[in-house]
Amino acid sequence: MGWLKEKLQQEVLESIDITSEITDDELLNIIDEILLMKSRENYISMREKRRLRRDIFNSIRKLDVLQELIENPRVTEIMVNGTKDIFIEQDGVIYRHDKCFESEEKLEDVVQQIVSQANRIVNASSPIVDSSLPDGSRVNIVLPPIALDGPAITIRRFPENPITIDQLIKYQSITQEAAEFLEKLVIAKYNIFISGGTGSGKTTFLNVLSNYIPDKERIITIEDSAELQLRKIPNIVRMEVRNGNTEGENQITIRDLIKTSLRMRPDRIIVGEVRDEAAIDMLQALNTGHDGSLSTGHANSPADMLSRLESLVLLGAEIPLKAIRRQIASALDIIVHLGRLRDKSRRVLEISEVLGIRDGEIELNPLYIFNERGEDKEKIIGSLEKIGDLKSQDKLKRSGVKL
Repeated sequence: MGWLKEKLQQEVLESIDITSEITDDELLNIIDEILLMKSRENYISMREKRRLRRDIFNSIRKLDVLQELIENPRVTEIMVNGTKDIFIEQDGVIYRHDKCFESEEKLEDVVQQIVSQANRIVNASSPIVDSSLPDGSRVNIVLPPIALDGPAITIRRFPENPITIDQLIKYQSITQEAAEFLEKLVIAKYNIFISGGTGSGKTTFLNVLSNYIPDKERIITIEDSAELQLRKIPNIVRMEVRNGNTEGENQITIRDLIKTSLRMRPDRIIVGEVRDEAAIDMLQALNTGHDGSLSTGHANSPADMLSRLESLVLLGAEIPLKAIRRQIASALDIIVHLGRLRDKSRRVLEISEVLGIRDGEIELNPLYIFNERGEDKEKIIGSLEKIGDLKSQDKLKRSGVKL
């Protein structure tokens, strides 16, 4: 019935007065009138009418075939590989969607609609952009000639109600004991860094830890694309980077935002993700009295995260490696490492304390390690087990928090 939708849609567009703005209700009334006329000529079932009404409205006013996926709370990831292939992640499993874009022109219209909502620009001369949807979903877009098979869109969706620590415990992502331990560390202003691979749940976990921050503190959040949902803190300033214009001018980077945040009287600074030379500014911020700050980064283990931070700092400053390691060891207190296991479950795999420098290397003290004990019907059985004690307890004592 694709031909019928295209024909009806064209009739709707011809009926619209392009010289004036029309509301969503007015557009739906026009669609209803044309559907009624068409059903007199050819029988159209009520179910088909509802589908055509929704599809035509979404194509004209919304994001076409993507709209129903965006409105489905069970869909957590949408992957568009050109006009013909759309894949979704639903309940942790990837499926091929049964719909596609009717033309490359329509897909390009949707791309421009997405970026214009977030005041971003993407075109052949600047074919890669990170953006967001009004509901906070994160969007990455790559256009031809970089994307060989047509425009590629990847949308990471976040739940309207952020996941809580109780839900993570229910999902067996973390134990009650480890959750209470981290809660006390957040309250006591330990600097915590969350590491993990793509899709391991770093942003979700950062949201969870942020809910432990006392509501009387002033928080500054700094992100590439606004994703954090800190709803319990009244005194909060949210900042997002700005890409340069087509000439590459007027760009505002993570480094710029970290520097200006220090003049905004923050109690804590939360950096959504550290992925470039901004690492040096973040470490300096943590070393200048902004205890209790949080951030995330991509890595395969806590030790690997430390090595990656060293590399990122070297991108921004020519500093001896020994000095960089001392800065990292002084700035970070705890590393929480997350992973996505082969059964698609997201788990806290390790919680380690950053002790300091020993024999020229940063020393880690593992506190909790995920112990896998087997499988049951393709579901991994295991839990986060305590294997060590926190050695640096000065911040706990100063804040009056007891383990």
